[in-house]
Amino acid sequence: MSKIFITGISTEVGKTLVSAIVTEALKADYWKPIQAGELDDSDTHKVQRLISNKISKFHTNSYALQTPMSPHAAAEIDGIEIALEKICCPKTKNNLVIEGAGGLLVPLNDTNTILDIIQPEYKVIVVSRHYLGSINHSLMTIKLLQEKGFEVAVIFSGNEHPTTESIIQKMTGVKVIGRVEEEPIIDTAIVKKYADLFSHELENL
Repeated sequence: MSKIFITGISTEVGKTLVSAIVTEALKADYWKPIQAGELDDSDTHKVQRLISNKISKFHTNSYALQTPMSPHAAAEIDGIEIALEKICCPKTKNNLVIEGAGGLLVPLNDTNTILDIIQPEYKVIVVSRHYLGSINHSLMTIKLLQEKGFEVAVIFSGNEHPTTESIIQKMTGVKVIGRVEEEPIIDTAIVKKYADLFSHELENL
């Protein structure tokens, strides 16, 4: 069974929607190790609402922090310190989709970042969305992962921007699974549409 880590090149790039699509496509379990803020409507709740299959299970956060900030700062407000050894991957016989928080180098504490959560056997999908500076953010994210030895694929998010997408692919050689368009409504039907569209590529990661 595969463990697929979903990270983004920044915040608000479509990571949670992509996590829902990959979860639906593979009928995988879902786990968000660290949730910061929006505990009543967390990313786990959002993905759960977008999934229509009856197989996926949703695992409890290792850390559920009150404040919508970088995990290290949110933890400090809560009076705790995030410890890597307490971020334990849930046991499952199913594929597992793991959603990160923000980008790779978002701090967890004074020494660790999101990158430190990603285990050697995980496959990584980077969500890249076009904006001014996104090429730099995409290349840095992908190349750092590649230098660490991870198998990396990309899903683009938002309206097509051919020059951005092509240069990222050319300079990294990364596998592109596809693009999630700028959809006016996000619901189970949209997630199922992209799950079906991406299922072959995802099954062959």
